[in-house]
Amino acid sequence: MNQQPTTNKFALIGAAGYVAPRHLEAIHATGNVLLAAYDKSDSVGVMDRYFPQADFFVEFERFDRHLDKLRREGMPVDYVSVCSPNYLHDAHIRFALRQGADAICEKPLVLNPWNVDALQEICRETGREVYNILQLRLHPSVIALKERVQNSPKGHKFDVDLTYLTSRGHWYYTSWKGDEEKSGGIATNIGVHFFDMLQWIFGDVQESKVHVHTHDRAAGYLELAQARVRWFLSINYDTIPEAIKATGARTYRSLTIGGEEFEFSGGFEDLHTLSYEAILAGEGFPLEAARPAIEVVHAIRHQQALGLQGDYHPLAKLPLVRHPFTRE
Repeated sequence: MNQQPTTNKFALIGAAGYVAPRHLEAIHATGNVLLAAYDKSDSVGVMDRYFPQADFFVEFERFDRHLDKLRREGMPVDYVSVCSPNYLHDAHIRFALRQGADAICEKPLVLNPWNVDALQEICRETGREVYNILQLRLHPSVIALKERVQNSPKGHKFDVDLTYLTSRGHWYYTSWKGDEEKSGGIATNIGVHFFDMLQWIFGDVQESKVHVHTHDRAAGYLELAQARVRWFLSINYDTIPEAIKATGARTYRSLTIGGEEFEFSGGFEDLHTLSYEAILAGEGFPLEAARPAIEVVHAIRHQQALGLQGDYHPLAKLPLVRHPFTRE
């Protein structure tokens, strides 16, 4: 007799968030069920596409009580997917573990390295696990690049330029994303997955410098075990090259290695589902896997910007602008 696949029971925190649909799709595509979801915003119509029968709560206390009731009735959730704002990840992971569930959390897993240590203690206490969504590690082109680097001559260092420009309007500064204490700032909010990818491919950080760090951009230099990386991140539309603007695009992503463009613009559609498949197979990225990138962005957030000195990214020279909410 063929053994039937197990249907896992999920709950989701942050159902109205930008990334929540990818998690809903992944839960659905892997043949599992969402029992309950929570968000303080009720703009969650996307749930109808995947789990119209799931219970939904706009008050965390009622969500907590509902999961506890399910547990007492013999229907505990197996996983809690965390898609809430960055600064709440730590608390919501703790909640999941204490519910007796494993946590699946978006990046950044937490904002500070010591939060990882504390979560490790709770994992030991509860016997549960925390998995981070590090989907770039599952991208076929990224995997191929890692193999290329591993097969390169010993001691060789690649010259890498990372550029990621993703336009955001004034709403960004009103939301939690514009509050560094809540989002971790530019490098954390839009760059943490790239810093994870770079370390996964090229090895540990040996040196880190920050050249520019303002409300709408950050630039710096990383010396990795096998690479010298100049990086530039921005949410300002005006930093996008004119040729890219002419196409109507509001986002520009570039990774050059030795002056050659590394192409990985496609192939992102199913990476969250692949992440869930790996987690459900016991092969997900555990808590400790998230630490290197968290350490990097935490250091960037607290480093003094050096200005334009040393080996800096060419776009770091772009003129700085005032915060849009600054009064004359």
